[in-house]
Amino acid sequence: MKAVLLVSSLIGSAAAFAPAAFTGRVSTTRVFSDEAAAAPEEVAEAPAAVEEAPAPAPAAAPAVASAPSSSSYVASQALPFMEYPPNLKGYVGDAGFDPFRFSDFLPMDFMREAELKHGRQAQLAIVGFAAVDLGLRIYPTPEEYEGLTSITAHDALVKQGAMGQLFFWIGLAEAISIPAIVQMLNGSGRQPGDFGLDPLGFMTGATPEEEADMMLKEVTHCRLAMLAFSGMVTQAVLTQGPFPYVGDYAA
Repeated sequence: MKAVLLVSSLIGSAAAFAPAAFTGRVSTTRVFSDEAAAAPEEVAEAPAAVEEAPAPAPAAAPAVASAPSSSSYVASQALPFMEYPPNLKGYVGDAGFDPFRFSDFLPMDFMREAELKHGRQAQLAIVGFAAVDLGLRIYPTPEEYEGLTSITAHDALVKQGAMGQLFFWIGLAEAISIPAIVQMLNGSGRQPGDFGLDPLGFMTGATPEEEADMMLKEVTHCRLAMLAFSGMVTQAVLTQGPFPYVGDYAA
C-alpha cells in the first residue's frame, strides 16, 4: 500500500512540471511566428516609401548660367579700355565718355544741364573772342578800351571796373535759371537745357526723330566749342598775335 502511494506521488509531481515547460515552447514559437509575419509587410512597404521620396535638387550649375547679363563687363565706346558708365544710357550724344564716373553719384539731368550751359557759353565766347581781335569795337569806344586785344582786355577791364558789371549780370542770369533746374530735378518733366528759346522755330512741328537729331547737333557743337575755346585762348596767350593766333607760323 505504501509503495502504491509513493508511485502515485512521484507521477503527480512529474505531471505538475509538464504544463509549464510545454507552455513556454508554444509561447516562443508564437513570438517568432508573429515577427516573421510582420517582416514581409515592412519590406513590402519600403518600396512605396522610396517611390514617394522627392526628386533630388538640381545642381547649382544652371543658376550660374542664368545670372543677369547686367553684371557682365561692357566697354565704353569712347574709352574702350574702361567700363561703360550705365547711367549715361538713353541720353542724346552718349558715347560712354565719363572717365571720372561723375554719373555714378551726381544726377544725370544736372550733368547734362551743366554740359549744355558751358557749351553754349563757349560758342558765344569763341565768336566774341575772335571778333575783338578782328577789329570789332563798340562805338564810341572808351579811352580805356583803345588798343586792347582779347588777351590784354581782362586786366585792363578789371582795373576799369567793367568786370564787376559782367559778374553781376552773369550771376543774375544764373539765379533766374535756378528754379527751372530745381523743378527739373524734382521731376517736373523739363528737359535739361530747355528754356523754350527757339526764335527761328527749328523745333516747331518737328518729329521726335528730328528733335533728337537737333539735340545731338547742339551737344556735339557744345563739346567742340569747349575744346576749341580752350585751344584758342592757349594759342592767343602763346603767340600774343591777332586772329587766327598762329604767330610767326603764318608765313
